Amino acid sequence: MINWRRNFSQSSPLLKKKPSVAPETAHPFDFSILEAGIATAVDRLKAELSKLGTGGRFNPGVLENLRVPLVKDSKATERLGDLAQVLPKGGRSIMLLVGEKEHMKSIVSAIQGSKDLNLQPVPDPNNSSQLNISLPPPTKESRDLAVAAAKKAGEAASLGVKNARAAMQKRLRAMELSKAALPDDLRKAHKDMEKIVERGTADVKQTVEAARKAMEKS
Repeated sequence: MINWRRNFSQSSPLLKKKPSVAPETAHPFDFSILEAGIATAVDRLKAELSKLGTGGRFNPGVLENLRVPLVKDSKATERLGDLAQVLPKGGRSIMLLVGEKEHMKSIVSAIQGSKDLNLQPVPDPNNSSQLNISLPPPTKESRDLAVAAAKKAGEAASLGVKNARAAMQKRLRAMELSKAALPDDLRKAHKDMEKIVERGTADVKQTVEAARKAMEKS
């Protein structure tokens, strides 16, 4: 007689329920990504403000990035900053120390031909590898443009802070839905997050305000 009773202890291993894997431990108080996002926004803001100079004053970086054709009528160009050093000379003037004398003429032509710069380089009488450039004083128009650009850079930085907050908010929400963290911990993490965001927002405002005051005083 055939025994039809099923022996559960001898069932196939494939039919047995696999043990559940412990979920990855959540850390609601890990704000490293949030802080890194805010720091990146503030660093970019400071970099943008440094490019503006002070009160519309000339920014040497603009001259360094000027493209110089070394061969006449050639589309191939070199960055001026790779051909010469741009250094402050004192007051409203700068000097260019050209690495190769054969590049001197091409650099002078490129600077004179740039309508955006409106600068006139003059060879130094005592150094054949040096060009001297007098800089015009900042005008009200240049100051206003610089202040407007600073405000725009501040708005971009504020958006960066908000985006970092949104990413952290999404992370905490995911922990809440999956019940990967205790409700009390999540509530406290939200409060701590807002404090970090407030500090980042204040940093952006203070940085822009300091730049604005410096521009208007110059």
